[in-house]
Amino acid sequence: MKHSPPTTVLVTGGAGFIGSAVCRHLVGTGRYRVVNLDKLTYAGNLMSLRDLEGHPYYKFCRADICDTDAVRQVLAAEKVDRIMHLAAESHVDRSIDGPMAFISTNVVGTASLLSAALDHWRGLDEPQRKDFRFHHVSTDEVFGDLPFDSGVFTEQSPYRPSSPYSASKAASDHFVRAWHETYGLPVVLSNCSNNYGPYHFPEKLIPLVIANALDERPLPVYGKGANVRDWLFVEDHARALEAVMSKGRAGESYNIGGRAERTNLEVVETICRLLDARRPRAGARSHLDLIAFVADRPGHDRRYAVDPTKSEHELGWVPLETFESGLARTVDWYLENGWWWRPIREHRFDGARQGLVGAK
Repeated sequence: MKHSPPTTVLVTGGAGFIGSAVCRHLVGTGRYRVVNLDKLTYAGNLMSLRDLEGHPYYKFCRADICDTDAVRQVLAAEKVDRIMHLAAESHVDRSIDGPMAFISTNVVGTASLLSAALDHWRGLDEPQRKDFRFHHVSTDEVFGDLPFDSGVFTEQSPYRPSSPYSASKAASDHFVRAWHETYGLPVVLSNCSNNYGPYHFPEKLIPLVIANALDERPLPVYGKGANVRDWLFVEDHARALEAVMSKGRAGESYNIGGRAERTNLEVVETICRLLDARRPRAGARSHLDLIAFVADRPGHDRRYAVDPTKSEHELGWVPLETFESGLARTVDWYLENGWWWRPIREHRFDGARQGLVGAK
């Protein structure tokens, strides 16, 4: 029996947190050959992909999405069938301190990538053109925020970004749609809620709390910890992204969420209780005693919540992990894999950020 060759997918930002999960998932299915294109900025880490080294369905290319010529060369040389675009600057606090880097990567970089993708798509034969997709991976933060007690983001929600990060992602979403409407490039978009799981860069809420707690450091929480986020286990998100890329209708967007809203304080307290059971502190003290409240950050959105009904109905996707099961898996992973996160925390992580516990 003759097997069909794997579909070649260019994953931008594949050395990042979500990108590496996507690479591992797609290669693991046996249906895709992945070309990982990453600039390797501070959050990119090839150690997250060491299990794929030498795999015949995986290749790494170091390049910047702002370098249109370099991207064109990769698309042609690797005979790319689809693109999944995850490369982005993504930390809100960093965007407040230095917004221009976010504009460069998230806006200019996306436009440059779209230009290269359009040229590549136009050069494909008709069956390939029909199967091609440019999948732009975005965030729920483009919609702004919600009241604490009502509302949910749908695919029709208006854009109301609050931070330089979310504004840059909103702009990139608009460019992707414009390339579809103006040039006919077959695009799909997805907007996800907060991700968590293994290989998460240690400046983000959940891994930062775990690491600080293990090191007996304070766990500062912004404001009163009342801000609400919907949480999605990263491996569930990777499966959803494959579904959007392979089944999504051209020109459509899909919300991806875990139906798991929690306040930031609830997240921190749950992590503390998991650690109390798995790695007790001396003197029978609880990790909860390490929690400390600090001044809130500027423009801190109150609540995010997405309605994933469209993805569930059209794509047949639902998350496999509950927040409780996914968080337990995450805590266990960080307990067992200090080889990955400790060097980042000690040598590459900007120490000025170690005390800031928010949520995207």
